[in-house]
Amino acid sequence: MKEENNTIDEQEGNIENSTFTENETDNNTQDQERELSDIEKKDLEIQALNDKYIRLYSEFDNFRRRTQKEKLELYKTAGEDIFKSLLPVMDDFERAKKSMEETKNYDSLKEGIDLIYNKFLNVFKSNGVEPMNSEGKEFDSEIHEAISQIPAPSKKMVGKVVDVIEKGYILKEKVIRYAKVVVGK
Repeated sequence: MKEENNTIDEQEGNIENSTFTENETDNNTQDQERELSDIEKKDLEIQALNDKYIRLYSEFDNFRRRTQKEKLELYKTAGEDIFKSLLPVMDDFERAKKSMEETKNYDSLKEGIDLIYNKFLNVFKSNGVEPMNSEGKEFDSEIHEAISQIPAPSKKMVGKVVDVIEKGYILKEKVIRYAKVVVGK
């Protein structure tokens, strides 16, 4: 009888152990499934981030190419508006040249050239180009280029611009051509 009790106890212990082992296996399987599920989630997240990165990279690359193309196009046509505004002045010069061949009236030629000059100056001004008025002003190496120095006609003119050889021009507060001047000493 003792043996039967031992056998029954052993069997009950084995059943409990096997139940515990089954529960442990079930828990391990669930943990593994959770780990797989977590890994799969991370993989999906990585894939989504990678896709987003690729799209953003492609979008940036397209933006870069588009801006380069626009910049190149801008360089090609940058002076178009200025040249269009100069065309009427060119037409006036051609008419004046033709008129010079046909007429001997120099007063009308002078008047025509003055009109063309004023028209040309207005085109410059409308595009932001202003001539420098340097004569009689203090010499400034930022906007003037001294060609030579001569004795000043008066003490007032020492260090000042006595004569302008070539006018200087400013485009929207930037010197595009320095005035070539003679300075009094």
